[in-house]
Formats: sequence, structure tokens, C-alpha cells
Amino acid sequence: MATTDVAPQGTGGQLGRKRIVNDMSIQVATVNGSGSQSSNTVLLRAIFQMGVPVSGKNLFPSNIAGLPTWYTIRANKDGYIGRKKEIDFLVAMNAETAQDDVMSLAPGASVLYDEPLSLDRLRNDLIFYSVPYDKLVATVCPEAKLRKLVKNMVYVGVVAQLLEIDMGEVAKAIRKQFATKVKAANLNLAAAQAGFDYAKASLPKRGAFYIERMNATAGKIIIDGNSAAALGCMFAGCTVVTWYPITPSSSLVETMIEYMKEYRIGPDGKATFAIVQAEDELAAIGMVIGAGWAGARSMTATAGPGISLMSEFAGLAYYAEVPCVIWDIQRVGPSTGLPTRTSQGDILTAAFLSHGDTKHIMLIPSSCAECFSMASEAFNLAEQFQTLVFVMSDLDLGMNNWMSDPFDYPTTPIKRGKVLDKEALSKLGGFARYKDLDGDGVGYRTLPGTDHPAAAYFTRGSGHNDKSNYSERPDDYENNMERLNRKFESARSFVPRPEILKGDKAKIGIIAYGTSHWGIIESRDQLRNDYGIETDYLRLKAYPFTREVHDFIEQHERVYVVEQNRDAQMLSLLKLDVKPELITRLRSIAHLDGLPLDARSVTDELSTMEGK
Repeated sequence: MATTDVAPQGTGGQLGRKRIVNDMSIQVATVNGSGSQSSNTVLLRAIFQMGVPVSGKNLFPSNIAGLPTWYTIRANKDGYIGRKKEIDFLVAMNAETAQDDVMSLAPGASVLYDEPLSLDRLRNDLIFYSVPYDKLVATVCPEAKLRKLVKNMVYVGVVAQLLEIDMGEVAKAIRKQFATKVKAANLNLAAAQAGFDYAKASLPKRGAFYIERMNATAGKIIIDGNSAAALGCMFAGCTVVTWYPITPSSSLVETMIEYMKEYRIGPDGKATFAIVQAEDELAAIGMVIGAGWAGARSMTATAGPGISLMSEFAGLAYYAEVPCVIWDIQRVGPSTGLPTRTSQGDILTAAFLSHGDTKHIMLIPSSCAECFSMASEAFNLAEQFQTLVFVMSDLDLGMNNWMSDPFDYPTTPIKRGKVLDKEALSKLGGFARYKDLDGDGVGYRTLPGTDHPAAAYFTRGSGHNDKSNYSERPDDYENNMERLNRKFESARSFVPRPEILKGDKAKIGIIAYGTSHWGIIESRDQLRNDYGIETDYLRLKAYPFTREVHDFIEQHERVYVVEQNRDAQMLSLLKLDVKPELITRLRSIAHLDGLPLDARSVTDELSTMEGK
């Protein structure tokens, strides 16, 4: 869909349309490894500091430097921070992709390009701005080897002038970006100022897009989901992290290392934590299980390929009932897939990971705030139900820049679950590790080192009875598996409940989860405004599903399940869970190109399926 209503009058003409204020997407097309990340972050933060809601998404290659990369900033006065399908302002810095990037734009978009590219010859329905970057950067950067990096800051200044972004905010953002490097900050500020001055003197404003001050970001922060998760895990009391590097989860543990070094060193100068890089993902999850059995709050972070390798150990954690947490920062598969593209393609795998009958608890954050808060919930649930808990984030949430409210300091006490200490054992005289005494399917456990002769028990991944003795009796096995299923059913009452947005008359429901949420909230407005389609919305936060999910499906004639995978994986889980007569109400909207879900794609597909 085009982003403009009125075509421009040639390349040199004035657009015959109204100003568009604080509602645009800016895409910067550069080369991987060129240092553009700092420039893009400065541009994002300058807009944010002017009080305009923003988000930033980085599309980068999975292999070597020198390949194309795109960074997209969404600025929207109404708070829509999901990806916008259309690009309104293109900064074309990569000769390899420049022509394709320009040809993909809708009429009326603006293009800022490096002068030697001569992109203005390609189309006559766009606004073109040409800038001699090499000449400008040479005036502020005497060292030739640094010019490739500093050159990117020139376009920040040009964009600031063309969109009327306050240069004072640009300077503030540069100082923040290079907080510990005064010389680098001064150099980059000079480059941005050179771009701003050139644009002011040589590039008359012809586009329709403007940034104006508003007050919608006061008190908010900019952060990525992996950093939020790292903070959350530290506050949750995690003391053991074992991992193997893999995109897009590596930055979670790397950030956690920095936080733990700063905040989790004891008075004696010794670390109160252990973070170990294992030889592979299989070893990593094995160490997590060992630490969880020993009483530590332990976790690993990985992505789809790592999840596949962890299958057998996941079954051990489930069957031996050892509390562990796995952060799955999902990416496109199968196999190596697209390592730097986002997906929700691990849902079915994580839910039933391992051979035999297994069911795992999953928490599904949609925001950085939930990455923080669900960390504590994951560890509490893992210990309450003595099981493996997956936190299903994704690349879009984990690695991209999001606007967020500050995180609330955790006030809920750490919940260790059914742990028997020396005093309790002295009163009881003993216990049966895998016996359900309370009807919730969860047995009592002790921790190694408990000073009581009755504290010892065998932890078994093979057949066992409720006293943890080895057994191949059919009734022992059946009783144990039924108890484990009862435990999973008990978790329905304790996992996070869904978020539900309802009106009075909607016959159509939408179910989504994770980062799909941001496209859905915008799409619902588009469906209402463009097609008169009213919808109710339920955002899943966890599996197993709570009663509210069943009720929501029963209350609607048709329910569209929107997800970022090909095979409708969450819909498949819902079909296994709801009454058979409700299955026909469920519809699938699948998004699987590896790009974050945008609202317009949902709107177009749902309206078509509704016959509009």
C-alpha cells in the first residue's frame, strides 16, 4: 500500500499534500561492519528525546562484514512501535542494494543518497536528496582510516535538518553513545554538524515528513529484550549460567556477565555466581540440570539449533523433576535457517521437547518489561513445579531497540517450592520423593547437603516408583506419568494469565503472542477504520493455557491465530487443548518471511478472509 495520497510533481517539484508529523519509518541501508550502528542509535535516541515514541529494528547478515544491512526506525505519535511495512524515508548508503531499495519505495517517499550513486535518475515520483559525504567527512576527520566510520554520522546531521530534529538532542545522544570517549564524541558531533549545515545550505526541504516535540516518552527508557532478560535473571536470584554462544541469544549471557560482575561480587571480592561457557549446547543444559539438582537457580540461553541438541536432557529434567530455565531466543529454521531473522518457530518443539510423553511450561514475553518480569516468574515456576521452564523470546524482541517503561523492582519473595529442610525432616522422619501428597502432582524434595539422614534420595531418569526406587512395574510407570500430567494441569492456575482486550459486539477474535502483539494492536485499528471490522484480542502469555483462553474461543464465531511460523504451531497446541467442537472456529494467519510482523500484512489477510 502506498504511503502517499498525492503524487509529487516531478523530482524537483513540491509535494502537494499536508505535513506528516511524527508518523514515519526511516530506513538506513548500509554495509555490515561500517560502524553505522552507533549513528543509527544516535538518530533513534534523538527522536526519542524529543518525546516521540520510537522503535529500532536491525536487519543484518549472518556471515561476514561487507554485506548489506538495514536499520529501520519507526516513529509514531500514537505509540505504534511494531514494524511498518512501508518505508517513508530511505538513507541509501550501500551501492550494492541502492537501486533495489529505491525501486521498492512507494511514490512520495524521500531518498537521501551518497552523491556518486546518482539515484535520482531511477524514478520521478520520489523526493531525492544528494549529499557528497566523502567531501564533508574529509573536512572534519583528518585521519583517512577513520572516515569510513565517521561518514555515517554525517547522514545523521542531514536527516536531522530535513526532518527538523533538534540538533541539541543529536548532540546529547552522541555524548551518551560515546560517554567514555570524549575525543570520539567530539569527532562524531563535528561530522553530524557538518551534515546538518550542508543540508541547511544546499538541500531545500521538499518532503512531507517532520519530527516535532511531544511528551510521550517521559520517564521511559530504550533497551533491548536480551538486556532486560539479563537484568531480570539477576534479580530473580540466578546464580549459575551455562551456555554456548549462538545468535541471537549470545548477548543475553554476555550482558548478564557484565551485570553480575558489577552487582554480584561478595564483600570478600569473590563472585557469588558461576557463568560457564560450555563446549556445546548439550553440555550447557547438562550443567544447568546438575546445578538445579544441587539447589542453585540455574539457566541457559540458546536458539532453535541449541534447543534441538538439548532434547534428551530436557526429558531428564522433566522425568527426574529438576528445576531449570531455558531462554529460547527464537530465529528462523529449520537447520541453520536464517540465523539473523526472527521467528516463532520453536513453539511446538519446546512444548514437547524430548522423546516420550513430555509437556513443558512456556512463558512468552512480548516486551522488554516482560523479559524482565517473566525471568522471576520462570524461576519461581521451575522450582514450584520442579520442572523445566522455557521463556520463548525471539530475535526481534531480544536484539532490537524498544521503548519501555522502567522496570518495577521485584517485591515478590523468591519461591523455592516444596523443599524439606532438617527441621521438617525431623518432624516427618522421612519422605517419598515422587509421591503426591497434596493433589497437585508435585512431590517434596531435599537439597544436597541437608543435615539429616532421611534427606538422601536417588534422582532417576529411568523408571521409578514414588520412593525413587528403580522400577519397571507397569503400574509404577503409569502412576508416575499420570502424576506428571496432573502437575502440568496444576500449572494452569499459576502461569501468567493472558491479556484480553474486548468490546461489546465483536464476533471475531484474534489470538497472538510475543512480538506479534505490536502488529496486532495496530492492525485492529486498521481493521476498524478501513473495513469496519470489530475484533476482540487475546494475547497469550503462557502454556499451559488458562481457562480464559478456552472462554475467549467459545465467545467468538471465528478466532484468528496470528503467529510467525509456517505451520500454525500455536494453533496446533490450541486444537489439542480445546473442546473438539470449537476447533472449526480457529483460523490461521501465518507470517514467515523472517521480518518482524507488520500490521498491514495482518489487516490485508484477515480482511480478505472475511470477504472484505
